[in-house]
Amino acid sequence: MPKKVDPEERRRLIADALMRVAAEQGLESVSLRHVAARAGVSAGMVQHYFSSRDEMMSFALTVVRERSQLRVTEALAGLGADPPPRLLLRTMIAALLPLDDATRDNGRVALAFLAYTAVRPAAAAELHDDTAQMVDFVAGLLKVPDPVGAAASLLALMEGLGIYLLGGQYTAQRALQALDAHLDLLFPS
Repeated sequence: MPKKVDPEERRRLIADALMRVAAEQGLESVSLRHVAARAGVSAGMVQHYFSSRDEMMSFALTVVRERSQLRVTEALAGLGADPPPRLLLRTMIAALLPLDDATRDNGRVALAFLAYTAVRPAAAAELHDDTAQMVDFVAGLLKVPDPVGAAASLLALMEGLGIYLLGGQYTAQRALQALDAHLDLLFPS
């Protein structure tokens, strides 16, 4: 009897390989051949599940987004039922920042995908929705004169801190200090 193969599991295996290639060599090194080699499968198998590099990249971007959401959900679960807004935001942003080796690889891949979507409007569409939802969520937690502007500013700070962490300009401690200083402005004691 032939072995049953879970197509979604295979697609995720390939997406994981794509992310390892991207984290180690950059997104420009991602090809069907490189991804197949990294996944330990044939190029034909990759082509069976993804008809093009763009389709493979789009699926991997979805996996990156899902993993980020899972990290945030897990971090927030430890806060209890009704955490104070400042603590909720700090925990959420800290979960998204590349503060350690494990999240640094994810951060490199996410940054590479951000550059990828900059020139592919169709791939960027989902990110636009995610960003709008994130701004709305954060704005709903802020009690300042311009909550939408303050939310956009906080999220821009998060992205900048992520880039500084990935580039080695900031340590995790320095990034969290900068985040706390900004949160102190939004939530004065």
